[in-house]
Amino acid sequence: MVKVTIDRPGCISCESCWTLCPDVFEQNPEDEFSEIMEQYRVNDNPAEGEVPEDLADCVWEAADSCPVTVIIVED
Repeated sequence: MVKVTIDRPGCISCESCWTLCPDVFEQNPEDEFSEIMEQYRVNDNPAEGEVPEDLADCVWEAADSCPVTVIIVED
């Protein structure tokens, strides 16, 4: 599993992460910030998740493309 954390208050809703990795990231309809899809959340927290290894490349690509570097990925 790969641990993913989003610093949601720092998100600028650029759409990069949920465009590159729609299996993991989505836009929150209320505040428009990025969040982790419900099935991968830890403790139902939209900013914390654990993602299977087969999605690791996509998560890393999303983190690398984030213009405000609010996505933290840990193997």
